[in-house]
Amino acid sequence: MPGRGNRGGPRGGSRGGSRGGRGGRGGSRGGRGRGGTMKRSYGPKFDSQRVAEIEESESEVSSEEQSQSEAFSSEGEDSEMEDEPQAYTKPYLALMQSLAQEKEAAPRAKRRKLDHQPAAETETQAADGSEDESGAEDQDVDFVEEPEEGPETEVVLEDDSDDEDLTDPFETHIVNPDQVAVGQRLKAVKSKDYATTQAEVNGWRLTTSIPGDKSKPSQPQTMTGPSSLKLKKKLVDTSAKIRPNFDKLEQVLYPTTFGYQDLLFCGRTPRNAQSLRRMYCLHAVNHVFKTRDRVIKNNAKLAKEGEETTFEPRDQGFTRPKILMILPTRQSAVHVVNTICSLTEPDQQEHRKRFDDSYIDKEVKFGAERPEDFRDLFEGNDDDMFRVGVKFTRKTIKYFAQFYNSDILLASPLGLRMAIGSEDNHDKKSKQKGVDSDFLSSIEMVIVDQADALLMQNWEHIEYIFSYLNLQPREAHGCEFNRVREWYLNNQAAHYRQTLIFSAFNTPELAELQRSCANWAGRVRVQPEYNGAIQELGVKAKQTFSRFEAPSIAAEPDARFEYFTSAVVPTLVKRQRDMSGTLIFVPSYLDFVRVRNYFATNAAVASLTFGVISEYADVPEASRARSHFLNGRHKVLLYTERAHHFRRYALAGVQRIIMYGLPDNPIFYREIAGGYLAKSEQDSKIEPGSGSVRVLFSRYDLLKLERVVGSKRVGKMIREKGDTFDFV
Repeated sequence: MPGRGNRGGPRGGSRGGSRGGRGGRGGSRGGRGRGGTMKRSYGPKFDSQRVAEIEESESEVSSEEQSQSEAFSSEGEDSEMEDEPQAYTKPYLALMQSLAQEKEAAPRAKRRKLDHQPAAETETQAADGSEDESGAEDQDVDFVEEPEEGPETEVVLEDDSDDEDLTDPFETHIVNPDQVAVGQRLKAVKSKDYATTQAEVNGWRLTTSIPGDKSKPSQPQTMTGPSSLKLKKKLVDTSAKIRPNFDKLEQVLYPTTFGYQDLLFCGRTPRNAQSLRRMYCLHAVNHVFKTRDRVIKNNAKLAKEGEETTFEPRDQGFTRPKILMILPTRQSAVHVVNTICSLTEPDQQEHRKRFDDSYIDKEVKFGAERPEDFRDLFEGNDDDMFRVGVKFTRKTIKYFAQFYNSDILLASPLGLRMAIGSEDNHDKKSKQKGVDSDFLSSIEMVIVDQADALLMQNWEHIEYIFSYLNLQPREAHGCEFNRVREWYLNNQAAHYRQTLIFSAFNTPELAELQRSCANWAGRVRVQPEYNGAIQELGVKAKQTFSRFEAPSIAAEPDARFEYFTSAVVPTLVKRQRDMSGTLIFVPSYLDFVRVRNYFATNAAVASLTFGVISEYADVPEASRARSHFLNGRHKVLLYTERAHHFRRYALAGVQRIIMYGLPDNPIFYREIAGGYLAKSEQDSKIEPGSGSVRVLFSRYDLLKLERVVGSKRVGKMIREKGDTFDFV
């Protein structure tokens, strides 16, 4: 079994579920949904659920159960787009078909969004009404058709042109770095020789790694307000007006961000989201403005001195785009655009109406009962297939600029991967390969916001995108090579690129992503001290944490399964009469498939009724499983982390919880272990305090465990000889 780093796989290009509707998401697009109905099957019968026998026939099911099932269906439909219910099929067969379609059909289906018909043909189809419904659905609202403009040619200096400040990090990191010091740092980067220090500042834990720096560590700097920043004149007043003073978190993050070090921040919440967004947007537009100002200033000098000039400025990259922002949804792109506009106060916004029409959804989809982090992510337009270029001129912001004419690229992982293309997709007649990543060759800043949400999409898209950053371009794209910075020509652009990652928590994938970056200025990880989600349940319950041993991370999935089947399952079977309301939470989809197949085929659990809810379950399936679980026809319910992430079902009838593994998101532990048991107490399904939680963990679950049990307890639980830890 592969380790947990393989988050992509069967999870699909995005949500892997049946969320249809706006933006072409869901099964109707082909490849991203659950697949079609399979009418025939061959070989042994496989049931992904087992329902208890009841005396009444299906037509005589109690009215109470019918009403509950209808209520569950209604709840699910309210949280989804209004889709036509799909015909019920065996879930396992439907899953297998969806995975096969996803592998074979998804890229081609999505690729249609990037292949466009001539305008005349499109207009003819529209006039004739001959374009079918699927063609209308595949229309790419982000498509841009305009020629490449080449390098900036403007020579008129702006009123706020700044004098060069040799202490400005933009100068010391990008324009004129110390070549001797940078050379030493680059040698250390290649040999992975980093000096790491830890410190606590304003209640946040900072881990700083500087390549080759063996000097005595200095205390991390803090900033009290925007007056300490080296900003363009046009940004000074607006930034001071919006945020005259920094809070304690901003005091910690601004020096690292504006110092061009890589940053992994592991404490993003809906409450600090806007301040983080304001910080990285200010840094991004400041970088764009300074880059553009330098080019225009040098253009003016070259024009003034004429052809006889000996002035040879190095002020450009291979292509124009300098900032890449990777975001989870269109709504998050709206927040970024609004923040940029509040900072820059442009006189004009070109194509703003088109942007608003394509990206803004004013419909209120969720009530206050939904968790705050859920509403923060999914409220508004939650389409995760988009890409848009943003271009700055003297007084105008232009949206939907052609990528090679843009300064900032806003995109989702799936949208950008589709824009890059694939080596497998190319035009044999023109002999042109399908990959076009030259617009990423000169990216100097990558911002990954809500990275925890991107982990729940397809992380392989992120890895794919990063593999194409800062490569030598295949075509010239009008580049003036005599003005390209030397470190671009020396293929060192990746060492000058800054990467900023903002997440609600840390994971091995995010840690590895930051380690894979090679910024010569070093990297910083910022995270909080955790008190532990076990103290925030809001209900009294016995919580038992059982540690199992695994010789290596590669062997960990097998060791976990062996422990589950040998130490947990026998108790379920032996006491199955009392096991009604047992929820088994399985974070990994690969582990979920393994556990589900075990329950479906192993004779040891043949007498145990069970149901499943995964991210691939549509509304009717999930409603049926929830109803059977509440009424005892399913004694056991298997439930995945991604299903909870996308649906946040308020499961009723939960009496005990078995966590096959800990969730990445500590909020999920509180909602499942605390919220579900509290609901059962309120519904008189269990006596107060009689609910229980059992958690399986290994030493490789260190990051997850710390967030659940607290920073002070985690070390003891990982190292002690005992393997069972009880909390009440």
